[in-house]
Amino acid sequence: MNTVQRANHTHAFAGFLLPSMALLLGALYSNTVAAHGSTPPSLQGVAIPATPGLLEGENPIVVNKTAAIQLGKALFWDTQVGSDGMACGSCHFHAGVDGRYKNQLAPGQLHKTAATGLTFEATASGADGGPNYTLKRSDFPLYQLADPKDKTSAVLFATDDVVSSAGVFLADFAKLRPTGSNKDNCTPKTDDIFHLGTLNTRQVQARQAPSVINSGFNFRNFWDGRANNIFNGVSPFGLRDPDARIWVAQTDGTVSQQTLQLENASLASQAVAPAINASEMSCNQRTFPDVGRKLLTRQPLATQEVHAEDSVLAGLRHSSGKGLNTSYETLVKTAFAPRYWSAQGGFGQPADTTAAAYSQMEANFSLFFGLALQLYQQTLVSDQSPFDSPRLPGTSPQMPEALTQKQQRGLVLFLNAHCAICHAGPTLSSAAHPMVVTPANTFASLRLVNRKTINGAVTGNGVVNGMLDEGFFNTSVTPTDNDLGVGGKDPYGNPLSFSGQYLQKLLDGTPMIDPIIVNSCDMDNTFAEDYLKSELIDDPYITGSCASRSVYAKIPTVPVLQAELQKRRQGRALVAIKGAFKVPSLRNIELTAPYMHNGSLLTLDQVVDFYFRGGNVNNPHHFATLVFPQGIFPAEKSDLVAFLKSLTDERVRWERAPFDHPQLLIPHGHKTTANNQQPELAADMFLQVPAVGKNGRDSSLGPLKPLDHHLKP
Repeated sequence: MNTVQRANHTHAFAGFLLPSMALLLGALYSNTVAAHGSTPPSLQGVAIPATPGLLEGENPIVVNKTAAIQLGKALFWDTQVGSDGMACGSCHFHAGVDGRYKNQLAPGQLHKTAATGLTFEATASGADGGPNYTLKRSDFPLYQLADPKDKTSAVLFATDDVVSSAGVFLADFAKLRPTGSNKDNCTPKTDDIFHLGTLNTRQVQARQAPSVINSGFNFRNFWDGRANNIFNGVSPFGLRDPDARIWVAQTDGTVSQQTLQLENASLASQAVAPAINASEMSCNQRTFPDVGRKLLTRQPLATQEVHAEDSVLAGLRHSSGKGLNTSYETLVKTAFAPRYWSAQGGFGQPADTTAAAYSQMEANFSLFFGLALQLYQQTLVSDQSPFDSPRLPGTSPQMPEALTQKQQRGLVLFLNAHCAICHAGPTLSSAAHPMVVTPANTFASLRLVNRKTINGAVTGNGVVNGMLDEGFFNTSVTPTDNDLGVGGKDPYGNPLSFSGQYLQKLLDGTPMIDPIIVNSCDMDNTFAEDYLKSELIDDPYITGSCASRSVYAKIPTVPVLQAELQKRRQGRALVAIKGAFKVPSLRNIELTAPYMHNGSLLTLDQVVDFYFRGGNVNNPHHFATLVFPQGIFPAEKSDLVAFLKSLTDERVRWERAPFDHPQLLIPHGHKTTANNQQPELAADMFLQVPAVGKNGRDSSLGPLKPLDHHLKP
């Protein structure tokens, strides 16, 4: 039995012992209590995985990193990027997440099998909910039990609605407006979901906005992992997108379309999605070359105040205090190699055939946008929390010296409950790049596909092993059909999950579309451990050496796999990906509510209740080995919540560099009257986020507060 297997079985047994832990936790004051597992390491000094060819080599893409970061920060916060005033920062302005609370409800649109996926339901507080609703504390959680500690108690309230982020009005892109107008010329469409009477309201997304802070460490981004590790320069989907090409000028003066394959560039893959998404930031059918044409000649942040001490943009600040004293075109030329922008001629025709052909710089604007935002967001590393303080010598588990005794007790509980199995490594997320989570691993491959014990004996279902995408787990926040998560497919019909691709490879030899290495010998629970010898063959797909684990380099034969897949829950061939979502980082979690992919939990106490009762429902792919009823005393819960708050970096709370930002005016609900310029639309109300410099928020602004602080009962 390998280490992780021992941990899983210990955890299953510990579920019966945990309440008695209260008798032992008091001994922590003398640092004598052992915990199951080691304290995750500090994030200080941990490097973000490099993107080969981006900044170094004979022909780097980015020739001036400082300018690229300046470009990325300007683009991230600029309301000119969206078709109707939305910036990237509009959904990530509060500790990396969305701090709004009006017009933040959406029906469960990813719940494809139910009519409720297209309709709003009443809220837990008894209100009608729907568009323009103002959230209350009593609306949470979105799944309520008579006894929050008991998964089997009566269900008092449940909904497939989600709490997420308001984006753009539903409209079709017509053309760009002349310089001087931030908004595109778009034709509103009747919105059957988001409306107040005959007035359209802004659309709300189907999932909650994850934090951008520390996201540079992730191997993939978005809740379902669709932001590929490989950036193709155009779209989120890496090598899955067969049409992704960028224009590159050659030394002989010719220009050709080429494919791009930048590894460890998931943030760039993520960045290019919202800007042209028809519910997040863009009118329908607007393209990235259109965005480039709109922005390149413009003054960045033209209508927004930039703080005189902005940590990145101060040197470019316009003398008026608004915007920068340069253009986006100049920033692109300074940051990127000329071969991507210097060619003359036309590079594609806009849908408006009366308009001029795109320039090379316009045609490649997705490349500049994605990589600039990646380099800026990679500076948003929060590694100065109390948890990151030096470890006290002689303590077991190792205790960060800045933790209070209450937080120390919470850390022990965190480890004993095996929270650190999923919230692993210095980012406290097993979805980070494997070399960040386990930098000293001895495996021949990055462990992106694994095989783990999904159910243990305590569930009554027997021990079940299943393949899964490491860092993506089904914890039964909602029934699986509400949202398939990484178990879904990309727009080209391919499985989003690596595990789904690997199973297909085992069945018919189809190469995986994502070029990752999966070695059967590297899995926690190998096929050799629960298949008969006669059911296995030598693994022909091994890359590198399995070394001492070569005995485990076995895969099931095709007939055996096919027979298993016909069994209940796919038998031993189970691929546990449906309803599985990326494990978020716990850093700054005190400030990043609402929690879960559907925004269903408001407070850390509710989060702890959820995990210690074993989730909400009993999904077939539920990770019952780690999320099962185990009980927790009130004092223990208080200690655990105190520990979670030790993960807050005070620079994030006070928006000190690198977390400072320009001014932002964010749509925040609607008036009941029509927009003066477009009578089909409800008039916006706005939340003003002031410009903050490198020294952070002053006393008049105060620190950032958790979401529940802003809600009425």
